[in-house]
Amino acid sequence: MTRTNDIIDSLVADLRPVARHALARRFAVGIAAGLAISFLLQISIFGYRHDMPHAFMLPAFWAKSAYNAALALAAFFGLYALAHPDGSAKRSFLAAAVIFVAMVLLAVMQLSMTPAETHHALIMGFSTRYCPFFILGFGCPVFAANIWILRRAAPTNLRLAGFAAGLAAGAAGAWIYSWFCRENGMAFVAIWYTLSILGVGAIGALLGPRLLRW
Repeated sequence: MTRTNDIIDSLVADLRPVARHALARRFAVGIAAGLAISFLLQISIFGYRHDMPHAFMLPAFWAKSAYNAALALAAFFGLYALAHPDGSAKRSFLAAAVIFVAMVLLAVMQLSMTPAETHHALIMGFSTRYCPFFILGFGCPVFAANIWILRRAAPTNLRLAGFAAGLAAGAAGAWIYSWFCRENGMAFVAIWYTLSILGVGAIGALLGPRLLRW
């Protein structure tokens, strides 16, 4: 009769130690690949933005880009934490909330400094009907990369990990899209960009338990 120790020995006989920074390297490769595909996708759809030199001179352009980049970084740090069995993303989600509040304050400041007749344009913009779909589309390659990363990690809260994967993908997709988007209203960014990013996060939360099941 096979003893318990013999069974354990047979199960671990072929185990190989994992490199110390294997997960970090996987994150770096996956995120870089996802962003590269999203960037190429944007170029193939929109082409080069010819007024880019002028856009670089606008504070609103850099505020919009920084907002999405900061949200993406916060979400990616949360995703890295949740990739571990005992990981917690509370600090990352708190950081994302602080970033959002900062953008809201910036939007209020912009509205207070502009004529009332321009407020509707600064809030609703002209791209509300298609902006969320582009953010979702450009976020898809990053979301696929995030799932690829997590499939080789050990998340235990699959729904929360899926939400973080979607949130990071949505923010990254929004960052890619922001380089083409000609909206300069901070209120537009605070409302419509954020809702789009949360929408991708919701999709991730819905798909997480299915895609990340052990």
